[in-house]
Amino acid sequence: MTTPIRVAYLHAAAAAAVTLLRDPAVARSWETPSALPEFAVSGLAGHLAQQIFRVPEVLAGEVPASAPIALLEHYARSRWLDAGVDDGANVAIRRGGDDAAADGAAALAGRADGAVERLRELLPAEPVDRVVHLPWGPWSLTLDDFLTTRLMELAVHADDLAVSVGVETPALPPEVIEPVIDLLSRLALRRHGAAAVLRALSRSERAPRTISAL
Repeated sequence: MTTPIRVAYLHAAAAAAVTLLRDPAVARSWETPSALPEFAVSGLAGHLAQQIFRVPEVLAGEVPASAPIALLEHYARSRWLDAGVDDGANVAIRRGGDDAAADGAAALAGRADGAVERLRELLPAEPVDRVVHLPWGPWSLTLDDFLTTRLMELAVHADDLAVSVGVETPALPPEVIEPVIDLLSRLALRRHGAAAVLRALSRSERAPRTISAL
């Protein structure tokens, strides 16, 4: 069944990821440092593409017997979120990006494009209440909650990659960016508290230095 988040995810995967990965600026900057600490452009591009590759991987797994956890509980359990750049979880994330990018920019973009086309067939065929198991958790989420996490990663890392190679950040329509902003707002609320988020959004004279969600 096609749900709004599935439509939004496929749009972001094609428009924010594949189109950007095919930009000649990415290949030209492949070996240079990115805007993120300890990430080369190649590794960041690989990490962006992994937000596509992960989806068919989890869909290929058995439907878990365990109940899915809530979306914010997923982030509460995720070790990388509050970890330093040299923490093992974040080192593993960077290594995964490097591995995904090992065959070069053109090959990575081609793999990402092929994965998106496959997902155009797979996602509408899944029931609305489909649950997927995340082996790196390990725990389970509804498919739509999992796609929300990937949608946020696509939007955030497309911006990171665009800034890294000096091109415009891909423009995303409201139906794509609004779920991302909603999730980031809830994560910022969890991290900084209501007063900080309220002031940042309404009162520049007493806004905190940051309400970064990640």
